[in-house]
Amino acid sequence: PGRSIVKRPHNENLFSWGKLMRSKGYESLFLYGGYGFFDNMNYFFGNNGYKTVDRSSIPAKDIHFENVWGVCDEDLFTKAISEFNSVYAAGKPFFAHIMTTSNHRPFTYPEGRIDIPSKTGRAGAVKYTDYAIGKFISEAEKQPWFADTIFIIVADHCASSAGKTDLPPDRYHIPLIVYSPAHITPRTFDTVVSQIDIAPTILGLLHFSYTSKFLGKDALRDNQEQGEAFIGTYQKLGYIDDGMLVILDLKQQIMVRKLLDMSPISMATPESREVADEAVAYYQSAGYLFDHRLNLWDDGQHTM
Repeated sequence: PGRSIVKRPHNENLFSWGKLMRSKGYESLFLYGGYGFFDNMNYFFGNNGYKTVDRSSIPAKDIHFENVWGVCDEDLFTKAISEFNSVYAAGKPFFAHIMTTSNHRPFTYPEGRIDIPSKTGRAGAVKYTDYAIGKFISEAEKQPWFADTIFIIVADHCASSAGKTDLPPDRYHIPLIVYSPAHITPRTFDTVVSQIDIAPTILGLLHFSYTSKFLGKDALRDNQEQGEAFIGTYQKLGYIDDGMLVILDLKQQIMVRKLLDMSPISMATPESREVADEAVAYYQSAGYLFDHRLNLWDDGQHTM
């Protein structure tokens, strides 16, 4: 279950955010500064409703810096704005995933952008990433499509979260920024949500009507005390709900811990059994839907 569907065989024509947007008349794009054969990304996105744009699509004259991951974030953002302008000029709206990489090792980036020299550590790489995002937003503000565009800035995980055994929840506490100054009033939303809730929540902001196969929910509409979240490593799968962390381990071992201090909770209590069953249900249902081809795209289900 911990194996990413992006890398699995038979992952074509799934119900995806990109296909849903394409059904609404949007051009769906996946933009990556490296070569998209990495992690099977070009194949996955290309077969699930997206046009893929990667390092091979960026002319040499437009590359000012690159490392083993690909071009720097600035160059990727410049390419993104060029793609968006082309789609807009053709009279279509666009929907895009932009996957940045400059905050990864070896932590190298163009000199002279920030006050921390390149290749001196993570702090500089993160600050450069922040600089590049700010520059991207500034350039986007000059475009005719800016006022009616929603920008979502989100991480995949925090630093040093890829351990093979432990599931420290604090290393999966990631930022999510939704920015559209003409349409969204600034506020802080501190209810627990997960990455699977992003698509339903943004589609709710867009007031889209659609038949959903997402496992997440519209966090802004489905008011509740707390939501659920999912974390995982190569071997362990985690589920956070109601102040508890469930860890599904090898050989069907299940552990429940208090989220606050990670102290163990007896599996004999009704609360721990209930939350453990929920965790199994989420992961096993998702696996069942994929294995039995029940989460495929259906062209006849989607209306404005």
